[in-house]
Amino acid sequence: MAGSAGSLGSGLLSIQSAARQKSREAKESSDSDDDELFDSEKLKTKLMSMWNNMRHGFVVPFKAHFNEDSPIWLLGRCYHARNHEFSGVHSTEKCKVLSMDEFQRDFHSLIWLTYRREIPQLGDSMLTTDCGWGCMLRSGQMMIATGLVYHFLKREFRTTGRCMSREQEHFYKTILRFFGDLEDEERCPFSLHRLVSIGAHTGKQAGDWYGPASVAHILRLAMAGGTHPLLHNVNVYVAQDCTVYTDEVEKLCTSCRTHTWNCSDGKWQSVIILVPVRLGGEALNPIYIPCVKSLFTLDHCIGIIGGRPKHSLYFVGFQDNKMVCLDPHYCQAAVDMSKDDFPTQSFHSVQPRTMSFKKMDPSCTIGFYCDTKADFERFRQQTTEVLRPPMQRGDYPMFIFASHRKPMASEDFVRSANLSESLIESAEPERSNNSVPSPSTLSCSPSAEEYVVL
Repeated sequence: MAGSAGSLGSGLLSIQSAARQKSREAKESSDSDDDELFDSEKLKTKLMSMWNNMRHGFVVPFKAHFNEDSPIWLLGRCYHARNHEFSGVHSTEKCKVLSMDEFQRDFHSLIWLTYRREIPQLGDSMLTTDCGWGCMLRSGQMMIATGLVYHFLKREFRTTGRCMSREQEHFYKTILRFFGDLEDEERCPFSLHRLVSIGAHTGKQAGDWYGPASVAHILRLAMAGGTHPLLHNVNVYVAQDCTVYTDEVEKLCTSCRTHTWNCSDGKWQSVIILVPVRLGGEALNPIYIPCVKSLFTLDHCIGIIGGRPKHSLYFVGFQDNKMVCLDPHYCQAAVDMSKDDFPTQSFHSVQPRTMSFKKMDPSCTIGFYCDTKADFERFRQQTTEVLRPPMQRGDYPMFIFASHRKPMASEDFVRSANLSESLIESAEPERSNNSVPSPSTLSCSPSAEEYVVL
Protein backbone atom coordinates (compact mmCIF):
# COMPACT_ATOMS: atom_id res chain seq x y z
CA MET A 1 0.00 0.00 0.00
CA ALA A 2 2.80 2.34 0.93
CA GLY A 3 4.52 1.53 -2.30
CA SER A 4 1.31 2.17 -4.22
CA ALA A 5 0.79 5.48 -2.43
CA GLY A 6 4.37 6.48 -3.16
CA SER A 7 3.94 5.59 -6.79
CA LEU A 8 0.69 7.54 -6.93
CA GLY A 9 2.29 10.55 -5.27
CA SER A 10 5.26 10.53 -7.63
CA GLY A 11 2.84 10.16 -10.51
CA LEU A 12 0.88 13.22 -9.40
CA LEU A 13 4.11 15.18 -9.00
CA SER A 14 5.11 14.20 -12.51
CA ILE A 15 1.71 15.31 -13.88
CA GLN A 16 1.90 18.63 -12.03
CA SER A 17 5.44 19.18 -13.25
CA ALA A 18 4.40 18.44 -16.81
CA ALA A 19 1.42 20.78 -16.47
CA ARG A 20 3.65 23.61 -15.21
CA GLN A 21 6.06 22.99 -18.07
CA LYS A 22 3.22 23.12 -20.63
CA SER A 23 1.88 26.29 -19.03
CA ARG A 24 5.33 27.90 -19.22
CA GLU A 25 5.69 26.85 -22.85
CA ALA A 26 2.20 28.18 -23.63
CA LYS A 27 3.07 31.59 -22.22
CA GLU A 28 6.28 31.70 -24.21
CA SER A 29 4.68 30.68 -27.50
CA SER A 30 1.30 32.43 -27.66
CA ASP A 31 2.12 33.59 -31.17
CA SER A 32 2.72 30.03 -32.28
CA ASP A 33 -0.65 29.05 -30.78
CA ASP A 34 -2.33 31.70 -32.90
CA ASP A 35 -0.57 30.26 -35.91
CA GLU A 36 -1.78 26.78 -34.99
CA LEU A 37 -5.33 28.09 -34.63
CA PHE A 38 -5.02 29.77 -38.01
CA ASP A 39 -3.69 26.55 -39.52
CA SER A 40 -6.51 24.51 -37.99
CA GLU A 41 -9.10 26.87 -39.47
CA LYS A 42 -7.33 26.66 -42.80
CA LEU A 43 -7.31 22.87 -42.59
CA LYS A 44 -11.01 22.86 -41.72
CA THR A 45 -11.76 25.04 -44.75
CA LYS A 46 -9.74 22.76 -47.01
CA LEU A 47 -11.56 19.69 -45.69
CA MET A 48 -14.93 21.36 -46.31
CA SER A 49 -13.84 22.30 -49.82
CA MET A 50 -12.74 18.73 -50.49
CA TRP A 51 -16.07 17.42 -49.21
CA ASN A 52 -18.04 19.85 -51.39
CA ASN A 53 -15.92 18.97 -54.40
CA MET A 54 -16.73 15.30 -53.79
CA ARG A 55 -20.44 16.15 -53.60
CA HIS A 56 -20.61 18.53 -56.54
CA GLY A 57 -17.38 18.27 -58.51
CA PHE A 58 -18.09 15.00 -60.25
CA VAL A 59 -21.71 15.55 -61.19
CA VAL A 60 -22.24 14.71 -64.86
CA PRO A 61 -25.08 16.77 -66.39
CA PHE A 62 -27.64 14.28 -67.64
CA LYS A 63 -29.42 14.49 -70.98
CA ALA A 64 -33.02 15.66 -70.77
CA HIS A 65 -35.60 13.77 -72.82
CA PHE A 66 -38.23 15.93 -74.53
CA ASN A 67 -41.60 14.91 -75.89
CA GLU A 68 -41.48 15.17 -79.67
CA ASP A 69 -45.24 15.79 -79.82
CA SER A 70 -45.15 18.94 -77.66
CA PRO A 71 -43.61 22.38 -78.19
CA ILE A 72 -40.79 23.71 -76.02
CA TRP A 73 -40.83 27.33 -74.93
CA LEU A 74 -37.51 29.03 -74.21
CA LEU A 75 -37.63 32.69 -73.14
CA GLY A 76 -40.27 33.79 -75.63
CA ARG A 77 -39.32 31.39 -78.45
CA CYS A 78 -41.23 28.25 -79.45
CA TYR A 79 -39.49 25.09 -80.68
CA HIS A 80 -40.90 21.81 -81.91
CA ALA A 81 -39.42 18.52 -83.12
CA ARG A 82 -41.93 18.64 -85.95
CA ASN A 83 -41.36 22.16 -87.24
CA HIS A 84 -44.78 23.60 -88.10
CA GLU A 85 -47.13 26.42 -87.18
CA PHE A 86 -48.38 26.03 -83.65
CA SER A 87 -50.86 28.13 -81.68
CA GLY A 88 -49.58 29.97 -78.63
CA VAL A 89 -50.27 28.28 -75.30
CA HIS A 90 -52.50 31.08 -74.03
CA SER A 91 -53.05 33.06 -77.22
CA THR A 92 -55.11 32.66 -80.36
CA GLU A 93 -52.33 34.19 -82.44
CA LYS A 94 -50.00 31.99 -84.47
CA CYS A 95 -46.36 32.04 -83.44
CA LYS A 96 -43.28 31.10 -85.40
CA VAL A 97 -42.08 27.63 -84.50
CA LEU A 98 -38.39 26.80 -84.79
CA SER A 99 -36.61 23.48 -85.12
CA MET A 100 -34.93 21.54 -82.32
CA ASP A 101 -31.55 22.34 -83.84
CA GLU A 102 -32.38 26.00 -83.29
CA PHE A 103 -33.41 25.14 -79.73
CA GLN A 104 -30.00 23.58 -79.07
CA ARG A 105 -28.22 26.66 -80.47
CA ASP A 106 -30.42 28.98 -78.41
CA PHE A 107 -29.96 27.03 -75.19
CA HIS A 108 -26.23 26.60 -75.79
CA SER A 109 -25.91 30.39 -76.17
CA LEU A 110 -27.21 31.03 -72.64
CA ILE A 111 -24.44 31.82 -70.18
CA TRP A 112 -24.01 28.98 -67.68
CA LEU A 113 -22.43 29.97 -64.37
CA THR A 114 -21.64 27.19 -61.92
CA TYR A 115 -19.75 26.41 -58.75
CA ARG A 116 -16.04 27.16 -59.08
CA ARG A 117 -13.03 25.94 -57.13
CA GLU A 118 -9.54 27.43 -56.71
CA ILE A 119 -10.88 30.97 -56.94
CA PRO A 120 -9.25 33.87 -55.05
CA GLN A 121 -10.05 33.92 -51.35
CA LEU A 122 -13.53 35.31 -50.62
CA GLY A 123 -13.20 38.33 -48.34
CA ASP A 124 -12.07 37.61 -44.81
CA SER A 125 -13.04 33.96 -45.06
CA MET A 126 -10.70 31.13 -45.97
CA LEU A 127 -13.06 29.92 -48.71
CA THR A 128 -11.71 29.48 -52.23
CA THR A 129 -14.85 27.81 -53.59
CA ASP A 130 -18.60 28.36 -53.48
CA CYS A 131 -19.48 24.65 -53.63
CA GLY A 132 -22.46 23.83 -51.45
CA TRP A 133 -23.67 27.38 -50.74
CA GLY A 134 -23.36 29.75 -53.74
CA CYS A 135 -25.94 28.27 -56.12
CA MET A 136 -28.55 31.03 -55.62
CA LEU A 137 -25.92 33.69 -56.31
CA ARG A 138 -24.89 31.77 -59.44
CA SER A 139 -28.54 31.54 -60.54
CA GLY A 140 -28.91 35.29 -60.10
CA GLN A 141 -25.74 35.87 -62.07
CA MET A 142 -27.13 33.81 -64.95
CA MET A 143 -30.37 35.80 -65.07
CA ILE A 144 -28.54 39.15 -65.10
CA ALA A 145 -26.16 37.76 -67.74
CA THR A 146 -29.16 36.94 -69.97
CA GLY A 147 -30.46 40.49 -69.55
CA LEU A 148 -27.07 41.93 -70.50
CA VAL A 149 -26.86 39.69 -73.58
CA TYR A 150 -30.29 41.00 -74.63
CA HIS A 151 -29.08 44.53 -74.02
CA PHE A 152 -25.78 44.41 -75.90
CA LEU A 153 -26.26 41.56 -78.39
CA LYS A 154 -30.08 41.26 -78.72
CA ARG A 155 -32.30 38.20 -78.39
CA GLU A 156 -31.22 36.58 -81.67
CA PHE A 157 -27.55 36.32 -80.64
CA ARG A 158 -26.10 32.80 -80.90
CA THR A 159 -22.65 31.49 -80.05
CA THR A 160 -22.87 28.62 -82.55
CA GLY A 161 -24.14 28.12 -86.08
CA ARG A 162 -22.90 31.45 -87.36
CA CYS A 163 -19.78 33.55 -87.20
CA MET A 164 -19.53 36.21 -84.54
CA SER A 165 -18.26 39.60 -85.64
CA ARG A 166 -15.31 41.07 -83.78
CA GLU A 167 -17.64 43.56 -82.13
CA GLN A 168 -19.99 40.80 -80.95
CA GLU A 169 -17.08 38.76 -79.63
CA HIS A 170 -15.82 41.80 -77.72
CA PHE A 171 -19.20 42.42 -76.09
CA TYR A 172 -19.70 38.73 -75.33
CA LYS A 173 -16.35 38.33 -73.59
CA THR A 174 -16.90 41.60 -71.72
CA ILE A 175 -20.21 40.25 -70.40
CA LEU A 176 -18.54 37.01 -69.31
CA ARG A 177 -15.80 38.98 -67.57
CA PHE A 178 -18.47 40.92 -65.64
CA PHE A 179 -19.05 37.65 -63.73
CA GLY A 180 -15.43 36.58 -63.37
CA ASP A 181 -14.36 35.36 -59.95
CA LEU A 182 -12.01 38.26 -59.31
CA GLU A 183 -11.68 41.11 -56.81
CA ASP A 184 -12.11 43.73 -59.55
CA GLU A 185 -15.12 46.01 -59.05
CA GLU A 186 -14.89 47.72 -62.44
CA ARG A 187 -14.12 44.78 -64.73
CA CYS A 188 -16.11 42.21 -62.68
CA PRO A 189 -19.03 44.16 -61.15
CA PHE A 190 -21.14 40.99 -60.69
CA SER A 191 -18.40 38.68 -59.47
CA LEU A 192 -19.11 36.28 -56.63
CA HIS A 193 -16.64 38.28 -54.54
CA ARG A 194 -18.54 41.54 -55.03
CA LEU A 195 -21.95 39.96 -54.38
CA VAL A 196 -20.65 38.42 -51.16
CA SER A 197 -19.17 41.78 -50.18
CA ILE A 198 -22.53 43.52 -50.72
CA GLY A 199 -24.31 40.76 -48.81
CA ALA A 200 -21.94 41.32 -45.88
CA HIS A 201 -23.82 44.57 -45.13
CA THR A 202 -26.81 42.43 -44.09
CA GLY A 203 -24.74 40.19 -41.85
CA LYS A 204 -24.28 37.43 -44.41
CA GLN A 205 -20.83 35.99 -44.92
CA ALA A 206 -19.21 33.82 -47.54
CA GLY A 207 -20.60 30.35 -47.01
CA ASP A 208 -24.08 31.52 -45.95
CA TRP A 209 -27.15 30.65 -47.98
CA TYR A 210 -29.17 33.23 -49.88
CA GLY A 211 -32.81 33.41 -50.97
CA PRO A 212 -34.09 34.64 -54.35
CA ALA A 213 -35.41 37.94 -52.96
CA SER A 214 -32.13 38.73 -51.18
CA VAL A 215 -30.17 38.00 -54.35
CA ALA A 216 -32.44 40.35 -56.32
CA HIS A 217 -31.58 43.26 -54.02
CA ILE A 218 -27.88 42.37 -54.06
CA LEU A 219 -27.87 42.39 -57.86
CA ARG A 220 -29.59 45.78 -57.89
CA LEU A 221 -26.91 47.24 -55.63
CA ALA A 222 -24.19 45.68 -57.77
CA MET A 223 -25.62 47.35 -60.87
CA ALA A 224 -26.18 50.69 -59.11
CA GLY A 225 -22.55 50.72 -57.96
CA GLY A 226 -21.11 49.46 -61.24
CA THR A 227 -18.49 51.80 -62.68
CA HIS A 228 -17.86 50.07 -66.01
CA PRO A 229 -18.78 52.49 -68.85
CA LEU A 230 -20.96 49.91 -70.62
CA LEU A 231 -23.28 49.70 -67.61
CA HIS A 232 -24.12 53.39 -67.47
CA ASN A 233 -27.25 53.04 -69.60
CA VAL A 234 -28.81 49.95 -68.02
CA ASN A 235 -30.47 49.66 -64.61
CA VAL A 236 -31.92 47.05 -62.28
CA TYR A 237 -35.30 47.63 -60.64
CA VAL A 238 -36.59 45.39 -57.83
CA ALA A 239 -40.33 45.34 -57.18
CA GLN A 240 -41.53 45.78 -53.60
CA ASP A 241 -44.55 43.98 -52.16
CA CYS A 242 -45.17 42.20 -55.49
CA THR A 243 -45.86 45.56 -57.15
CA VAL A 244 -44.08 47.26 -60.05
CA TYR A 245 -44.52 51.02 -59.64
CA THR A 246 -44.34 52.63 -63.06
CA ASP A 247 -43.37 56.08 -61.77
CA GLU A 248 -40.38 54.58 -59.93
CA VAL A 249 -39.32 52.69 -63.05
CA GLU A 250 -39.56 55.88 -65.11
CA LYS A 251 -37.59 57.87 -62.55
CA LEU A 252 -34.89 55.19 -62.45
CA CYS A 253 -34.66 54.94 -66.24
CA THR A 254 -34.51 58.70 -66.86
CA SER A 255 -32.13 59.70 -64.06
CA CYS A 256 -28.41 60.15 -64.52
CA ARG A 257 -26.71 57.52 -62.41
CA THR A 258 -23.11 58.49 -63.05
CA HIS A 259 -23.33 62.29 -63.18
CA THR A 260 -20.65 62.44 -65.84
CA TRP A 261 -20.37 65.03 -68.57
CA ASN A 262 -21.79 62.73 -71.26
CA CYS A 263 -24.77 61.50 -69.21
CA SER A 264 -28.07 62.30 -70.93
CA ASP A 265 -30.45 63.08 -68.09
CA GLY A 266 -34.03 62.49 -69.21
CA LYS A 267 -33.20 59.96 -71.93
CA TRP A 268 -34.79 56.57 -71.29
CA GLN A 269 -32.31 53.88 -70.30
CA SER A 270 -32.81 50.12 -70.45
CA VAL A 271 -33.94 48.28 -67.34
CA ILE A 272 -33.85 44.76 -65.93
CA ILE A 273 -36.93 44.28 -63.73
CA LEU A 274 -36.75 41.71 -60.92
CA VAL A 275 -39.96 40.71 -59.13
CA PRO A 276 -39.61 38.57 -55.97
CA VAL A 277 -42.81 36.60 -55.39
CA ARG A 278 -44.10 33.74 -53.27
CA LEU A 279 -46.57 31.55 -55.14
CA GLY A 280 -48.04 29.54 -52.32
CA GLY A 281 -47.37 28.44 -48.76
CA GLU A 282 -45.24 25.37 -48.18
CA ALA A 283 -45.53 24.30 -51.84
CA LEU A 284 -46.27 25.91 -55.19
CA ASN A 285 -49.97 26.63 -55.56
CA PRO A 286 -50.96 24.85 -58.81
CA ILE A 287 -53.23 27.72 -59.85
CA TYR A 288 -50.09 29.67 -60.77
CA ILE A 289 -48.62 27.06 -63.11
CA PRO A 290 -50.49 28.45 -66.18
CA CYS A 291 -49.23 31.95 -65.27
CA VAL A 292 -45.62 30.79 -65.04
CA LYS A 293 -45.96 29.03 -68.39
CA SER A 294 -47.39 32.18 -69.96
CA LEU A 295 -44.48 34.29 -68.71
CA PHE A 296 -42.04 32.06 -70.60
CA THR A 297 -43.91 32.83 -73.84
CA LEU A 298 -43.16 36.57 -73.51
CA ASP A 299 -40.17 38.15 -75.26
CA HIS A 300 -39.41 40.27 -72.19
CA CYS A 301 -38.91 37.32 -69.82
CA ILE A 302 -35.29 36.53 -68.91
CA GLY A 303 -36.14 33.63 -66.62
CA ILE A 304 -36.86 32.77 -63.01
CA ILE A 305 -34.46 32.03 -60.17
CA GLY A 306 -35.71 29.71 -57.47
CA GLY A 307 -35.66 25.95 -57.65
CA ARG A 308 -36.75 23.33 -55.21
CA PRO A 309 -36.01 23.39 -51.46
CA LYS A 310 -32.25 23.48 -50.85
CA HIS A 311 -31.47 23.37 -54.56
CA SER A 312 -31.41 26.62 -56.58
CA LEU A 313 -31.98 26.56 -60.35
CA TYR A 314 -32.30 29.07 -63.18
CA PHE A 315 -35.53 28.37 -65.09
CA VAL A 316 -35.61 29.44 -68.74
CA GLY A 317 -38.59 27.61 -70.28
CA PHE A 318 -40.97 24.67 -70.16
CA GLN A 319 -42.49 21.74 -71.99
CA ASP A 320 -45.78 20.23 -70.85
CA ASN A 321 -45.51 19.96 -67.03
CA LYS A 322 -41.74 20.26 -66.81
CA MET A 323 -39.58 23.34 -66.50
CA VAL A 324 -36.35 23.71 -68.49
CA CYS A 325 -33.46 25.02 -66.43
CA LEU A 326 -29.76 25.64 -66.07
CA ASP A 327 -28.24 23.97 -63.03
CA PRO A 328 -25.30 25.64 -61.22
CA HIS A 329 -24.55 22.50 -59.17
CA TYR A 330 -21.49 21.47 -61.14
CA CYS A 331 -18.07 22.37 -59.80
CA GLN A 332 -15.50 23.57 -62.33
CA ALA A 333 -12.00 24.97 -62.05
CA ALA A 334 -11.61 28.75 -62.00
CA VAL A 335 -11.03 30.51 -65.33
CA ASP A 336 -8.29 33.11 -65.66
CA MET A 337 -10.09 36.06 -67.28
CA SER A 338 -7.17 38.47 -67.09
CA LYS A 339 -6.30 37.64 -70.70
CA ASP A 340 -8.42 38.49 -73.72
CA ASP A 341 -8.21 34.96 -75.14
CA PHE A 342 -9.62 33.17 -72.07
CA PRO A 343 -11.60 30.00 -72.95
CA THR A 344 -15.41 30.27 -73.01
CA GLN A 345 -16.34 26.59 -73.27
CA SER A 346 -17.01 26.18 -69.55
CA PHE A 347 -19.71 28.88 -69.73
CA HIS A 348 -21.91 26.83 -72.08
CA SER A 349 -24.17 24.06 -70.86
CA VAL A 350 -24.46 21.41 -73.53
CA GLN A 351 -27.57 19.69 -72.15
CA PRO A 352 -30.62 21.28 -70.51
CA ARG A 353 -32.15 19.92 -67.35
CA THR A 354 -35.84 19.61 -66.52
CA MET A 355 -37.87 19.66 -63.32
CA SER A 356 -41.54 19.13 -62.63
CA PHE A 357 -43.60 22.21 -61.82
CA LYS A 358 -44.89 20.38 -58.75
CA LYS A 359 -41.39 20.33 -57.25
CA MET A 360 -40.84 24.08 -57.69
CA ASP A 361 -40.53 26.01 -54.45
CA PRO A 362 -43.07 28.88 -54.18
CA SER A 363 -40.37 31.45 -53.35
CA CYS A 364 -38.72 32.78 -56.51
CA THR A 365 -37.71 35.93 -58.41
CA ILE A 366 -38.94 36.60 -61.95
CA GLY A 367 -36.80 38.62 -64.35
CA PHE A 368 -37.68 40.82 -67.35
CA TYR A 369 -35.74 43.08 -69.71
CA CYS A 370 -37.13 46.25 -71.32
CA ASP A 371 -35.05 48.15 -73.86
CA THR A 372 -37.03 51.36 -74.41
CA LYS A 373 -39.97 53.19 -72.89
CA ALA A 374 -42.26 51.81 -75.59
CA ASP A 375 -40.89 48.37 -74.83
CA PHE A 376 -41.69 48.85 -71.13
CA GLU A 377 -45.28 49.87 -71.96
CA ARG A 378 -45.65 46.79 -74.16
CA PHE A 379 -44.21 44.64 -71.38
CA ARG A 380 -46.70 46.03 -68.88
CA GLN A 381 -49.64 45.44 -71.18
CA GLN A 382 -48.69 41.90 -72.20
CA THR A 383 -47.66 40.81 -68.71
CA THR A 384 -50.84 42.10 -67.05
CA GLU A 385 -52.88 39.79 -69.27
CA VAL A 386 -51.24 36.61 -67.95
CA LEU A 387 -50.67 37.35 -64.26
CA ARG A 388 -54.08 36.26 -63.01
CA PRO A 389 -54.72 32.52 -62.64
CA PRO A 390 -57.41 31.42 -65.12
CA MET A 391 -60.82 30.18 -63.96
CA GLN A 392 -60.43 31.30 -60.35
CA ARG A 393 -63.16 32.95 -58.31
CA GLY A 394 -60.82 35.25 -56.45
CA ASP A 395 -58.40 37.80 -57.92
CA TYR A 396 -54.93 36.55 -57.00
CA PRO A 397 -52.37 37.86 -59.53
CA MET A 398 -48.71 36.86 -59.26
CA PHE A 399 -47.86 40.56 -59.01
CA ILE A 400 -49.42 43.83 -60.11
CA PHE A 401 -48.57 47.17 -61.72
CA ALA A 402 -49.40 50.50 -60.06
CA SER A 403 -48.82 54.06 -61.21
CA HIS A 404 -47.31 55.14 -57.91
CA ARG A 405 -46.88 54.12 -54.30
CA LYS A 406 -49.84 55.22 -52.19
CA PRO A 407 -49.00 56.46 -48.69
CA MET A 408 -50.61 54.59 -45.83
CA ALA A 409 -51.44 57.85 -44.04
CA SER A 410 -51.86 61.56 -44.81
CA GLU A 411 -48.79 63.68 -45.54
CA ASP A 412 -49.36 65.75 -42.35
CA PHE A 413 -49.42 62.57 -40.28
CA VAL A 414 -46.26 61.28 -41.96
CA ARG A 415 -44.46 64.58 -41.31
CA SER A 416 -45.46 64.57 -37.65
CA ALA A 417 -44.42 60.94 -37.32
CA ASN A 418 -41.05 61.70 -38.91
CA LEU A 419 -40.60 64.60 -36.48
CA SER A 420 -41.39 62.33 -33.53
CA GLU A 421 -38.94 59.74 -34.78
CA SER A 422 -36.22 62.35 -35.11
CA LEU A 423 -36.86 63.59 -31.58
CA ILE A 424 -36.47 60.13 -30.07
CA GLU A 425 -33.57 59.35 -32.43
CA SER A 426 -35.33 56.34 -33.90
CA ALA A 427 -33.11 53.93 -35.75
CA GLU A 428 -35.92 52.77 -38.07
CA PRO A 429 -34.71 53.22 -41.70
CA GLU A 430 -36.80 55.06 -44.25
CA ARG A 431 -38.15 52.63 -46.84
CA SER A 432 -37.09 53.38 -50.38
CA ASN A 433 -37.56 51.20 -53.42
CA ASN A 434 -34.46 51.67 -55.50
CA SER A 435 -32.16 53.93 -53.54
CA VAL A 436 -29.22 52.31 -51.75
CA PRO A 437 -30.83 50.50 -48.81
CA SER A 438 -29.73 49.98 -45.29
CA PRO A 439 -29.00 46.40 -44.24
CA SER A 440 -32.52 45.93 -42.86
CA THR A 441 -34.04 47.09 -46.14
CA LEU A 442 -31.83 44.75 -48.13
CA SER A 443 -32.97 41.78 -46.11
CA CYS A 444 -36.64 42.71 -46.32
CA SER A 445 -37.59 39.36 -47.80
CA PRO A 446 -39.25 36.99 -45.35
CA SER A 447 -36.97 34.56 -43.63
CA ALA A 448 -39.06 31.70 -44.98
CA GLU A 449 -37.67 32.18 -48.47
CA GLU A 450 -34.09 31.84 -47.30
CA TYR A 451 -34.22 28.04 -47.29
CA VAL A 452 -34.56 27.85 -51.10
CA VAL A 453 -30.85 27.52 -51.65
CA LEU A 454 -27.91 25.08 -51.83
